Amino acid sequence: MPQQSPLTHFDAAGQAHMVDVGAKAETVRLARAQGRIRMQPATFALIESGSAKKGDVLGVARIAAIQAAKRTSELIPLCHPVALTRVAAEFELEAASSSVTCTVTAETFGRTGVEMEALTACAAGLLTIYDMCKAADRAMLIEELRLLEKAGGKSGRWLAP
Repeated sequence: MPQQSPLTHFDAAGQAHMVDVGAKAETVRLARAQGRIRMQPATFALIESGSAKKGDVLGVARIAAIQAAKRTSELIPLCHPVALTRVAAEFELEAASSSVTCTVTAETFGRTGVEMEALTACAAGLLTIYDMCKAADRAMLIEELRLLEKAGGKSGRWLAP
């Protein structure tokens, strides 16, 4: 007899499947994710001054993050489509490390969480910064993409250590 996997996207036979959330209670769900992109000081100065060749890098990255959150289920194969009630993308410029930190908060009222939406949005925001600045700096490094917090549902609130 096959053993039950602790991974919810696999059934008892080990086959991938979309998790059935039909019996779950609808609750307010929230997730926050964060990541960072490091770059050369000159590239950082282009972003900070708003003088990058392609325009307002952080404004475009914010729109990309929001759009990615809305399309997460199209990118992550077993992810449920979620009716998002809010997506906020914030960028913090850190001159000392020539880096930009992106923090995304995603919220919904539903039967499944929005961790993947927050993480996908954060990744897309950082990738957009890379795309818009790659002509100046191909060695940029995207790092530390992680979930900071999730709240809602049966498991309640979780905060990253």
